[in-house]
Amino acid sequence: MTKSELIEVLAQETGLTKGRAELVVNTVFDSMVEALQRGEGIEIRGFGSFTVRQYKAYEGRNPRTGATVHVAPKRLPFFKVGKDLRERVNGKRSGGGAPIARRRAEAKAQAAAAAATKQAQRQDPSVAEDAI
Repeated sequence: MTKSELIEVLAQETGLTKGRAELVVNTVFDSMVEALQRGEGIEIRGFGSFTVRQYKAYEGRNPRTGATVHVAPKRLPFFKVGKDLRERVNGKRSGGGAPIARRRAEAKAQAAAAAATKQAQRQDPSVAEDAI
């Protein structure tokens, strides 16, 4: 799933405009990045936790030439998956995923029915909406 797909799902599920949904997603991501930059951890129960790991400087090797290369110290974000998410992905537990998928399918069916109604009305304005 891409960021734009996430924004679209959020807009559909909440009834927000895509612009507002994008603002929500960007705000959440920006807040998470800022917390990690400050060295804080982020814990989302049932999903997982994000932490920052410190790595010391070391001497590495260029695999092509074999030359020694200095690698600077760095901080990298690390994600540890939560137990609930791991179980849901492995199908051991039926979590909240099924209702969301069902709602998406229902929304698509409603949109298709509405599109069919509009198409029929354009072709024959005398067709009533409940006739389809």
